[in-house]
Amino acid sequence: MKRSVSGVNDGLPMSELIATGTGVRLRAVRWGDPVTLSGKPLVLVHGLASNAMLWEGAALALVQLGHPVIAVDLRGHGLSDKPEDGYDMSSVTEDLAGLLVAIAPRGYAMPVVCGQSWGGNVVIELAHKYAQLVSGVVPVDGGFLELQNNFADWDSCAVALRPPNLIGTPAKQMRAYMQSAHADWPQTGIDGAMANMEHLPDGTIKPWLTLERHMMVLRGLWEHKPTHLYSDLKVPVLFVPAEGPGGVFAETKRSAIEHAVQLVPNVRVEWFSPADHDLHAQYPSRFAEVVHAAITDGFFS
Repeated sequence: MKRSVSGVNDGLPMSELIATGTGVRLRAVRWGDPVTLSGKPLVLVHGLASNAMLWEGAALALVQLGHPVIAVDLRGHGLSDKPEDGYDMSSVTEDLAGLLVAIAPRGYAMPVVCGQSWGGNVVIELAHKYAQLVSGVVPVDGGFLELQNNFADWDSCAVALRPPNLIGTPAKQMRAYMQSAHADWPQTGIDGAMANMEHLPDGTIKPWLTLERHMMVLRGLWEHKPTHLYSDLKVPVLFVPAEGPGGVFAETKRSAIEHAVQLVPNVRVEWFSPADHDLHAQYPSRFAEVVHAAITDGFFS
């Protein structure tokens, strides 16, 4: 990936570490130039154990629609700083708010902030605590996740959702698995998923997010209750849920979204069906068009 050294964007993604004021620097990847693109800026937030590059397909499509885009690695993920603590929802959201303050003078003031899965809950928290920084939020198959409804205690949640150990898996084997499991994903999605992991000199991989930090993030998600925030949200919320087989929330998702619609003051829903949990990677152009349409018709004004 090309690094930003001169501030000139020649169409390639540009990556830099941005200080957030919390002691943590977040890696931000930029597509498009707010000087030449007149559309509302977008900030894209990944899910648990993911990374900024899983948004690449959607980011490229949004740029084509006229929007400057920044995707971010949250703390502990990707190429961002990896402190030993601070993986609760409040700390992660404070990092993101600090990044929004830092990028605002560069042409990214009052963006629409999209977050997938855990990131969807993060952007709901962001909208609740830092409404003055955003034009609205787009939770992507997230923003309604309340793990305490599915697991009565943290220990049972930790056992059920503990991630598999991928350390030492050959990168070629992992890529082949991803291509087989997601045969309808574009190349940007496969490449983005592979970027969730560090690629070692011996040809194997290990996740950028360590197991210990993964479980701390998961604990923070288990503790989070977005439904308690819905009625107080002051900015528009566009839920983009995926309907598909499997997953902890497959059977309860429709009722959770219906509950959100009843409580959130300014809300829309755009279902993707059938779709994977990472629908932004699976259908990047369609996702971009949904967000662009909501912006152009004034929903996020």
